[in-house]
Amino acid sequence: MGKTAIILGATGLTGGLLLEQLLIDSRYEKIILFSRRTCGLKHNKIEEHLVDLLDLTSHKNLFLADEVYCCIGSTNAKTPNEEQYLEIDYGIPVIAAQLCKENNIQTFIVISALGANSKSKMFYNRTKGRMEEAVLREKITNTYILQPALIGGDRSEKRFGESVAKLVMKMVNPFLFGSLSKYKSIHPINIVKCMVFLANNLYPTVRIPSDEIRKIANNN
Repeated sequence: MGKTAIILGATGLTGGLLLEQLLIDSRYEKIILFSRRTCGLKHNKIEEHLVDLLDLTSHKNLFLADEVYCCIGSTNAKTPNEEQYLEIDYGIPVIAAQLCKENNIQTFIVISALGANSKSKMFYNRTKGRMEEAVLREKITNTYILQPALIGGDRSEKRFGESVAKLVMKMVNPFLFGSLSKYKSIHPINIVKCMVFLANNLYPTVRIPSDEIRKIANNN
């Protein structure tokens, strides 16, 4: 019998690529999606639930799988209100981890960010750091936290500041090597390949920085 995976954030860039990957992976029989809006795909593997992600606990009885991928993330530009930002980037992953613990789901993989630090003076990095610590407190057997640098690729929605940053990073990337290689922008397909590998193989590290994400993806 094949595996069941839950994806949170399948309508986003990385989550959408992850969904496509799992649909063609013979190890997976069912992909359960929890989203605010439909992914727009029809497939016999997909079970889609359109819900308020801030109220995931109300859907605990549907939150049943072998593994959970959390690809949730907003930006300061998209969510300028810090309280709302916290609800999304901190609240949703933490609630998902709690549901994993309650429903005995053994594998939880979440996308954080390079520079995450609960004591950072930067709100974004501090939020990601706090999220990581809260997730780890749940002590899920196989927890992996990916810390990518700036994520490349083309989004369906345009984010001006992010587009400028990506352009700059294209010029800077060739000069980032050695200990600086982790700061290179990373394509979301590398994140996806890394996530799927981690879900199906034991790995000694819980926090996976950007250069290690790329290395795992390239080797698998």
